[in-house]
Amino acid sequence: MEPKNNAGALFKNDNKTKETQPDYKGNAIINGEPKQISAWINTSAKGLKYMSLTFEEPRDKNEVRIEVKTETLPPIVNNDLPF
Repeated sequence: MEPKNNAGALFKNDNKTKETQPDYKGNAIINGEPKQISAWINTSAKGLKYMSLTFEEPRDKNEVRIEVKTETLPPIVNNDLPF
């Protein structure tokens, strides 16, 4: 599923083995940037159920980002060359 801008989807985390792991996980596009969503189901002090959410940069293990900076150098002019 490809989310629309400022929208996303959560799916139940069937691989949860620890209480600290999210109950739901998913992806979203926030202001044109991809985000990974994690959600935990909690109960407030008054007994109301709510979801706590985090939004993070995607952690795709197969994707490696390489940032390359380029710089334009002035041409080399050397009139002392023998040819």
